[in-house]
Amino acid sequence: MQQDFILYQWAMWPPLQPDADRDAIKQKELLAKVPPLLRRRLSPLAKTVFCAAAQCLDEPVHVPVVFSSTHGELAKSFAMLEMLETGEDISPTTFSLSVHNAIAGLFSMAWQNKLQSTVLAPGEEGMAPAFIEGLGLLHEGATQVLLVFYDEPVLPFYPTAPYKIATEQSGALALLIGSQGEGLPLRMVSMSETGDDGEQPWQLPAFINFLAEAQQRTLTLRTPRHSWRWEKDAQAA
Repeated sequence: MQQDFILYQWAMWPPLQPDADRDAIKQKELLAKVPPLLRRRLSPLAKTVFCAAAQCLDEPVHVPVVFSSTHGELAKSFAMLEMLETGEDISPTTFSLSVHNAIAGLFSMAWQNKLQSTVLAPGEEGMAPAFIEGLGLLHEGATQVLLVFYDEPVLPFYPTAPYKIATEQSGALALLIGSQGEGLPLRMVSMSETGDDGEQPWQLPAFINFLAEAQQRTLTLRTPRHSWRWEKDAQAA
């Protein structure tokens, strides 16, 4: 597999160089356009996702979105299990905001986005499935697609070692891609080499560094089955 595409915009949250006071002000600005009733429903992870995506979408637009998260709102699901254990009732709203596509649903309402949203739990393939889905949408005629990758730390209740499946800090990365126009030309290639560079929570920092460092022209992420490589166009600045 080899596929070329254009990266129009990309943004992450929190920033690479965090500043608590500055970031609190910036987060408030980024979430200001979210209706108050919806804003009150946002978990910390959802706010992280919204802050990343908002920087790629200046105004409410209709664009297909691919969300990718290894664990989703696992903390909310665990909290519900604790409530059930103590005999508490679970409200339908609480349950609906804990499922894997909860953030996608809230995002569609907040941005008045009526086009399709796909929510993936990619497993050992890491970030690649979201790209494959997004590139497929472009191939089917979409002019642009928003990819959103996000995860938060796994609760200590769930042992993760020695597997590379968890992150130490919540984070989200949003990419607005298309098949033509101005932006950063990228190529995605599959290769036969195998390895273990971890699942999406481990891959995400490497991909952010790849985008942020102008001198880094390629990134290879290995999985137990094969590898995925992203290349910047040699003519791109």
